Amino acid sequence: MADIESRKVPVHTLTVPTPELLEALQPLPEGMNAVLWDLAGEPVGAAYEAIDAVVLPYANGADHADALARVPNLVLLQAQSTGYDGLPELVGRQTAIATAAGVHAAATAEMALTLILAAQRGIDQALSAQHEGRWEAVRYPGLADRRVLLVGVGGIGREIAARLRPFDVELTRVGSTARTDDDGAVHGTGELAGLAAGAEILVVITPLNEQTRHLIDARVLSALPDGALVVNVARGAVVDSEALTREVVSGRLRAALDVFDPEPLPAEHPLRQAPGAIITPHWGGNTAAFEPRIKALLREQVLRLAAGKEPLNLVRSGQWGG
Repeated sequence: MADIESRKVPVHTLTVPTPELLEALQPLPEGMNAVLWDLAGEPVGAAYEAIDAVVLPYANGADHADALARVPNLVLLQAQSTGYDGLPELVGRQTAIATAAGVHAAATAEMALTLILAAQRGIDQALSAQHEGRWEAVRYPGLADRRVLLVGVGGIGREIAARLRPFDVELTRVGSTARTDDDGAVHGTGELAGLAAGAEILVVITPLNEQTRHLIDARVLSALPDGALVVNVARGAVVDSEALTREVVSGRLRAALDVFDPEPLPAEHPLRQAPGAIITPHWGGNTAAFEPRIKALLREQVLRLAAGKEPLNLVRSGQWGG
């Protein structure tokens, strides 16, 4: 979005949830104030009426609604996550919402490749054999020359695509609409079932919203060939959990999942014991790269707010809108 000097939205006081983030913002630009608030206790050094912007704790959730309701003049809600599902329901329409798009891109792409390679090279089976004292030579499909269907062409999708290309995969990309971008053809979601029929690996990295909930449904999953791998590093609800579970438990499909619906995955859930399933507990963007990147983003946001510019990564414009 363009900077709007003529409609300068005043932001003077923002809150951050940790002392580390508060320290990272120092020194603050003239006219800006930052205070500590984790949304569980009380803000340290500012009345609710004085707060203009709030940086959410790293783990977003609807349990922040009561705390945010005490901030009558909230101009900006800043997430530390790339996804923003659930956030619009926490605040009124006058409040802009910004994400941490870009902060998690490299780490989440790294997670996607880790899951793909672990599944395609049988690393889960090798670990079981190691612990049981077995030595087995098995030929696994690998990643090279595989047909990969990537659903999601945003920042993280581009990072995943860049990491897949050195493996000489046949990559097909799907976005919300069919188009051509700098990297070539992008297919629309209406083509998913047809494209799935030719895919050996399906990677999901699209935001969760009304249009993408259960985008990967029973129809798409049933179109995948026997033995295909489903990798989800987006949000659990983008995939129909019941349909995926049926396919994996039956042994027809495999899955490598960093997210699931619901989370946490219940201890007794059949996917936990299903052969062909690798499950990690939403580790995607949670690496050592996160802290320096989120601090850099927040420093830039503060500078933009002080200069009367629109914040980066707005997904809802609030008072910056037309």
